[in-house]
Amino acid sequence: MAKLYFRYGAMNCGKTALLLQTVHNYESRNMNVLVLKPKVDTKGDKKVVSRIGLEREVDHLISKNEDLYSYLKDITGVSCIFVDEAQFLKKEQIDDLMRIVVDNEIPVICYGLRTDFNTNGFEGSTRLLQLAHSIEEMKTICDCGAKATLNARMVDGEFVFDGEQVAIDGEKEVTYESLCPKCYYKKRDSFYRRK
Repeated sequence: MAKLYFRYGAMNCGKTALLLQTVHNYESRNMNVLVLKPKVDTKGDKKVVSRIGLEREVDHLISKNEDLYSYLKDITGVSCIFVDEAQFLKKEQIDDLMRIVVDNEIPVICYGLRTDFNTNGFEGSTRLLQLAHSIEEMKTICDCGAKATLNARMVDGEFVFDGEQVAIDGEKEVTYESLCPKCYYKKRDSFYRRK
């Protein structure tokens, strides 16, 4: 039975690197795959790009309100579908991916963040946590050595805790750092004391 998978973790845990490694495993066995990512993720333009330098062109960029079921329902000869940055998908698009798993019996493996820089869930991630057959946390560490589970946004090298939910890493002086909860709340408290 095909399954819907959600592999999530904080920034810098290797989500995209694992996606690319898994794609390579399929393709090295002469299996066809589809690699998708949301258009809103402009990092790498039409590629999925990992921080360790691995990259691959995507087969399809997903538009904000695209009907994924209509796009994918007639595909054949595909062994697996991979979705990078799945947190940016709409609830209905996650439902579409589940329908593809069920109707076409094609596994779909989604990679993404669970929460944003303010610890709020993303729409796509929340739906994946509700529907996925398999949920796997990918781990990384904080500067203090503890397990990092939260994402902190930095603008011009300073931690910020206000702004739009989506700001792409590397654009407009925006970067992210994965932190343990203790370090995250220290940075957040310091930010609000300065305001």
